[in-house]
Amino acid sequence: MLRHRHFFKDHALRSQKLVQKIDLNEVYPCPTCRHRGTIQGITLTEAFGCDRCQQIYVIRDNGFGLEQLSGAHPYRRLWRWTGRQWRQYSQLPASSWLGLLIVIVTLLGIAGFLLLLSTSFRILAVLIAGLAVGALLTSRR
Repeated sequence: MLRHRHFFKDHALRSQKLVQKIDLNEVYPCPTCRHRGTIQGITLTEAFGCDRCQQIYVIRDNGFGLEQLSGAHPYRRLWRWTGRQWRQYSQLPASSWLGLLIVIVTLLGIAGFLLLLSTSFRILAVLIAGLAVGALLTSRR
Protein backbone atom coordinates (compact mmCIF):
# COMPACT_ATOMS: atom_id res chain seq x y z
CA MET A 1 0.00 0.00 0.00
CA LEU A 2 2.87 2.35 0.80
CA ARG A 3 4.36 1.78 -2.66
CA HIS A 4 1.11 2.88 -4.32
CA ARG A 5 0.99 6.13 -2.36
CA HIS A 6 4.58 6.84 -3.29
CA PHE A 7 3.79 6.16 -6.97
CA PHE A 8 0.82 8.56 -7.05
CA LYS A 9 2.76 11.27 -5.22
CA ASP A 10 5.69 10.89 -7.65
CA HIS A 11 3.30 10.88 -10.64
CA ALA A 12 1.60 14.08 -9.43
CA LEU A 13 4.96 15.81 -9.07
CA ARG A 14 5.98 14.77 -12.59
CA SER A 15 2.69 15.90 -14.11
CA GLN A 16 3.10 19.33 -12.50
CA LYS A 17 6.53 19.61 -14.07
CA LEU A 18 5.16 18.96 -17.57
CA VAL A 19 4.41 22.67 -17.82
CA GLN A 20 7.26 25.08 -17.17
CA LYS A 21 7.18 28.76 -16.36
CA ILE A 22 8.03 30.94 -19.35
CA ASP A 23 11.16 33.08 -19.00
CA LEU A 24 11.32 36.42 -20.87
CA ASN A 25 15.10 36.06 -21.18
CA GLU A 26 14.90 32.75 -23.05
CA VAL A 27 14.45 32.07 -26.77
CA TYR A 28 11.72 29.58 -27.72
CA PRO A 29 10.47 28.09 -31.00
CA CYS A 30 7.44 29.95 -32.39
CA PRO A 31 4.21 28.03 -31.60
CA THR A 32 2.48 29.00 -34.86
CA CYS A 33 5.25 29.75 -37.33
CA ARG A 34 5.46 27.50 -40.38
CA HIS A 35 8.91 28.87 -41.14
CA ARG A 36 10.50 27.53 -37.95
CA GLY A 37 10.95 30.94 -36.40
CA THR A 38 11.93 31.70 -32.85
CA ILE A 39 10.29 33.98 -30.33
CA GLN A 40 12.20 36.11 -27.89
CA GLY A 41 11.37 38.88 -25.44
CA ILE A 42 10.64 42.33 -26.84
CA THR A 43 12.71 44.93 -24.98
CA LEU A 44 10.90 46.87 -22.22
CA THR A 45 7.73 44.78 -22.54
CA GLU A 46 6.36 41.51 -21.24
CA ALA A 47 5.80 40.22 -24.76
CA PHE A 48 7.50 37.95 -27.26
CA GLY A 49 7.91 38.45 -30.99
CA CYS A 50 8.68 35.95 -33.75
CA ASP A 51 11.65 36.70 -35.98
CA ARG A 52 9.99 35.07 -39.02
CA CYS A 53 6.20 35.41 -38.96
CA GLN A 54 6.07 38.67 -36.92
CA GLN A 55 3.41 37.30 -34.50
CA ILE A 56 3.28 38.86 -31.04
CA TYR A 57 2.63 36.87 -27.86
CA VAL A 58 2.13 37.87 -24.22
CA ILE A 59 2.59 35.87 -21.03
CA ARG A 60 -0.61 34.84 -19.22
CA ASP A 61 -1.64 32.55 -16.35
CA ASN A 62 1.02 33.73 -13.89
CA GLY A 63 3.85 33.05 -16.32
CA PHE A 64 2.73 29.56 -17.41
CA GLY A 65 0.71 30.50 -20.51
CA LEU A 66 1.48 32.24 -23.80
CA GLU A 67 -1.30 34.05 -25.69
CA GLN A 68 -1.19 35.11 -29.33
CA LEU A 69 -2.23 38.76 -29.66
CA SER A 70 -2.33 39.10 -33.41
CA GLY A 71 -4.19 36.93 -35.86
CA ALA A 72 -7.67 36.48 -37.26
CA HIS A 73 -8.87 33.92 -34.72
CA PRO A 74 -12.13 34.66 -32.88
CA TYR A 75 -10.97 32.79 -29.76
CA ARG A 76 -7.85 33.25 -27.71
CA ARG A 77 -5.00 31.00 -28.77
CA LEU A 78 -3.06 29.85 -25.72
CA TRP A 79 -0.03 27.59 -25.27
CA ARG A 80 2.00 26.13 -22.41
CA TRP A 81 5.69 25.25 -22.57
CA THR A 82 6.63 21.66 -21.68
CA GLY A 83 10.37 22.22 -21.82
CA ARG A 84 10.61 20.86 -25.37
CA GLN A 85 7.49 22.01 -27.21
CA TRP A 86 4.36 24.14 -26.98
CA ARG A 87 1.03 22.50 -26.03
CA GLN A 88 -2.07 24.40 -27.12
CA TYR A 89 -4.92 24.65 -24.64
CA SER A 90 -8.17 26.54 -24.70
CA GLN A 91 -9.85 28.70 -22.18
CA LEU A 92 -13.36 29.97 -22.82
CA PRO A 93 -13.96 33.54 -21.68
CA ALA A 94 -16.49 34.03 -18.87
CA SER A 95 -19.01 35.49 -21.33
CA SER A 96 -18.95 32.24 -23.35
CA TRP A 97 -19.73 30.18 -20.24
CA LEU A 98 -22.61 32.51 -19.40
CA GLY A 99 -23.99 32.26 -22.95
CA LEU A 100 -23.74 28.48 -22.85
CA LEU A 101 -25.58 28.40 -19.52
CA ILE A 102 -28.37 30.61 -20.90
CA VAL A 103 -28.80 28.36 -23.95
CA ILE A 104 -29.00 25.22 -21.78
CA VAL A 105 -31.54 26.75 -19.38
CA THR A 106 -33.64 28.00 -22.31
CA LEU A 107 -33.65 24.57 -23.98
CA LEU A 108 -34.62 22.89 -20.72
CA GLY A 109 -37.46 25.38 -20.27
CA ILE A 110 -38.74 24.77 -23.79
CA ALA A 111 -38.55 20.99 -23.31
CA GLY A 112 -40.51 21.25 -20.05
CA PHE A 113 -43.12 23.45 -21.71
CA LEU A 114 -43.54 21.00 -24.60
CA LEU A 115 -44.00 18.10 -22.19
CA LEU A 116 -46.94 19.91 -20.58
CA LEU A 117 -48.74 20.40 -23.89
CA SER A 118 -50.97 17.81 -25.51
CA THR A 119 -49.76 16.15 -28.73
CA SER A 120 -51.65 18.42 -31.13
CA PHE A 121 -50.40 21.55 -29.35
CA ARG A 122 -46.83 20.19 -29.39
CA ILE A 123 -46.97 19.86 -33.18
CA LEU A 124 -48.38 23.37 -33.47
CA ALA A 125 -45.70 24.78 -31.12
CA VAL A 126 -42.89 23.11 -33.09
CA LEU A 127 -44.29 24.46 -36.38
CA ILE A 128 -44.53 28.00 -34.97
CA ALA A 129 -40.99 27.76 -33.56
CA GLY A 130 -39.72 26.54 -36.94
CA LEU A 131 -41.40 29.42 -38.73
CA ALA A 132 -39.98 31.91 -36.24
CA VAL A 133 -36.45 30.55 -36.65
CA GLY A 134 -36.82 30.61 -40.44
CA ALA A 135 -38.01 34.22 -40.30
CA LEU A 136 -35.03 35.19 -38.11
CA LEU A 137 -32.54 33.50 -40.39
CA THR A 138 -33.92 35.09 -43.55
CA SER A 139 -34.20 38.56 -42.01
CA ARG A 140 -30.45 38.63 -41.22
CA ARG A 141 -29.49 38.36 -44.88
